[in-house]
Amino acid sequence: MIARMQTTPAPHHAKVQARRWPNRELPETAEDDGASTIPELSEVAKACRRCPLWRNATQTVFGEGPDKAKVVFVGEQPGDQEDLAGKPFVGPAGKVFDAILDDAGVDRLKVYVTNAVKHFKFEPRGKRRIHSKPNAGEVQACRWWLDKELDLIKPNLAVALGATAAQSLLGKVVPIMKMRGAVVEREDGLRVFVTIHPSFILRIREPADKQAERERFLKDMKAVKTLMAA
Repeated sequence: MIARMQTTPAPHHAKVQARRWPNRELPETAEDDGASTIPELSEVAKACRRCPLWRNATQTVFGEGPDKAKVVFVGEQPGDQEDLAGKPFVGPAGKVFDAILDDAGVDRLKVYVTNAVKHFKFEPRGKRRIHSKPNAGEVQACRWWLDKELDLIKPNLAVALGATAAQSLLGKVVPIMKMRGAVVEREDGLRVFVTIHPSFILRIREPADKQAERERFLKDMKAVKTLMAA
């Protein structure tokens, strides 16, 4: 039986509605790491072997930000530059993300940024490493780390940046474009705001369409700022 938890409604002017979503249990094989802080958890994650992705990645790319942040932004996985730097959202998509957060009045230094999958999955093409989407098993294996991050930070809001993040946070495949801008309340009470990943903007070739999508994402981030204050 799923326990009913009180919904915290989004402000009316944010134009989002909260929906209930069943939470998922932690995997039974999760490590008993004993970490009680984000820095401790990050240190433990350096030796993660929960899925095969660690074999080809340079390093684990853990989350970054205040350990008591009000909002946690969750992306898909580190990219090439993140894999080399060991920090999330420092590549091209990260630069777009930072610029739009700034336009929306959200201080990145006050939010926690992480990914659903902590190792870079790629296909080698010559000297380049091309991003490859994590599969459901890899998302499932890495979900334990995200749950631990959320348990320690205890944010008021999580923002799912794209389909992989939404799947990790909500435990099932989510139609991003259909649910974009919606707030889903998990069984544990955590509110999850659903939107695109900023890399989606980079993939648009037509300048006018790219600018229009940037404006839509900016509108989403302004709604997030409103929810942060609620």
